[in-house]
Amino acid sequence: MLTDGALRMLVLLHFHTLGFSPVQLAYLFVLYEVAGMATNLSAGWIAARFGLTATLYAGLGLQVAALVALAQLDPNWQIAASVAFVMAVQGLSGVAKDLAKMASKSAVKLLAPKEGDGLFRWVAVLTGSKNAVKGVGFLLGAGLLAVAGFTWATLGMAAVLAVILAAVLVSMPAGLPRGRKGAKFSEVFSKSANINWLSAARVFLFGARDVWFVVGIPVYFYAVFSDGSEAGNRAAFFLIGTFMAVWIIFYGAVQASAPRLLKAASRSEGELIAAARTWAAMLAVLPAVLAVAVLAAGQPAPWLTVLLVVGLLVFGGLFAVNSSLHSYLILAFSKDERVTMDVGFYYMANAGGRLMGTVLSGLTYQLGGVAACLGTAAVMVALSALAAGRLSSNPEQEALS
Repeated sequence: MLTDGALRMLVLLHFHTLGFSPVQLAYLFVLYEVAGMATNLSAGWIAARFGLTATLYAGLGLQVAALVALAQLDPNWQIAASVAFVMAVQGLSGVAKDLAKMASKSAVKLLAPKEGDGLFRWVAVLTGSKNAVKGVGFLLGAGLLAVAGFTWATLGMAAVLAVILAAVLVSMPAGLPRGRKGAKFSEVFSKSANINWLSAARVFLFGARDVWFVVGIPVYFYAVFSDGSEAGNRAAFFLIGTFMAVWIIFYGAVQASAPRLLKAASRSEGELIAAARTWAAMLAVLPAVLAVAVLAAGQPAPWLTVLLVVGLLVFGGLFAVNSSLHSYLILAFSKDERVTMDVGFYYMANAGGRLMGTVLSGLTYQLGGVAACLGTAAVMVALSALAAGRLSSNPEQEALS
């Protein structure tokens, strides 16, 4: 997750300085999200067929390969060739990240305590720490780009990750499922209405984040912070990377604290399902307010920049509670024997939301600036709240849906 976050910032900022438009920048991440959808849909079957440890090893190994490949990028290539190459490598990185993530999340269902809020607590800790590490990666990527340059940054990360892979291969304990030869790919499609509605809510929730997060806000802040000089660019890189890192780290910290914030130990599953609807509805208001503020300002201003920073951090906290609830509910709704299938399907929906948000981020920013990005985010969160409203706390009713 550290290298995944760093790689995103490296690619975004490096190609923005080369003159890529917001839509072209969004294209760089499209195959990453498409690969995520395909990987998550098949990763559940891969883990069920070949085992969780093999899936984790494959994810780490592919990320090393992706980083080494990206270091071969030649600045003398034509733009079309550069875009195609980076899209392909980003796609490989997306496969790597989702294989590792799916294996880790599925293992929690099998290893976490069954009593009390044990499952929610461990899911929140894993998810929160994962995103906090990814947030550090955003800052690392921006810093490495400013200090070491694009090529040495990617090669350095590949070397560190290769050492981590070797350590995991040596020290991985036994006990995780080894897979079953009879697992069928068709099993990944869930017949549970709760899992399908939760997946739909996830699509719009993560689309609402990435519609401003991927291109809109970084490009807007670059325009605000950089004066076009080399020193100005470096300063902008650090400021943007710092904001993105702080946002992700704060998001991860709130995720880890979500069971305590929601008092999950004393609440039933039905009450937590109702909370998922309420928190999504609360989240929808914030980007709408920020969009109105941007339109009222008319042009960048110091007070607007401060408002956006504070408002988006608050968005991150509310978003984290929503995300943590979803991560708990997918494991609560899943049965042990098909947990990898359900988690894979759910994270395919997650990747679908990121893909939609990525494409819309470049498109809406180019058409209407950051106000259009934030307005679109408000609509998407509202749709997520509607989907969460269809979740059922009645097992018999859910089975008949």
